[in-house]
Amino acid sequence: MPTDLVCWLAGLDVEVTANPPRKPQDNGVVERSQGVGKQWCEPSTCRSSVELQERLEVMDRVQRERYPSIGGRTRLEAYPGLEHSGRPYDPAQEEASWDLQKVWGLVGKHRVPRRVEGRGQVSVYNRPYSVGVAWARQIIWVGFDPLEGAWTFQDEQGHEIRRKVARELSLESVRKMEVTNRRNGIHAARPAGE
Repeated sequence: MPTDLVCWLAGLDVEVTANPPRKPQDNGVVERSQGVGKQWCEPSTCRSSVELQERLEVMDRVQRERYPSIGGRTRLEAYPGLEHSGRPYDPAQEEASWDLQKVWGLVGKHRVPRRVEGRGQVSVYNRPYSVGVAWARQIIWVGFDPLEGAWTFQDEQGHEIRRKVARELSLESVRKMEVTNRRNGIHAARPAGE
């Protein structure tokens, strides 16, 4: 299922492309870029996060605008769209532009297997949902109905077992990045200013 941050970004209509967990080699270009960032920017010598951000911005500009990479051209010359992503993020406009239906649409694309516990429950975002003891220790599938805002629990053949309102996918929970039930003091990353 999408993380709290990915859900929040979906509400802003920002798409995230993720690598499989623990497989950095699947996105070697980004991994290499991070290595170059560490070498060029020397984060351990920065006195503050502001100084590190300034160094990273200079490095990005050099990489995009001056460093030859594609047939002797800079990345910006080869890909002019890199100059701007299309729209700046404006916290003042977030409330007006943020859309829960976009989050629900994203979550609705996922269908994940879960093993039912002995008490007939499965976990979704670290919250227990009862599907019945008759399903104990079996694998079922959890999906999401974006029209109703409800979790769907299905057997292996796709027959619906149960349907439950997804309270953790409310406007308030997603906007606060509190989709996942945090345990032991672990908290989701929050947008700046919260």
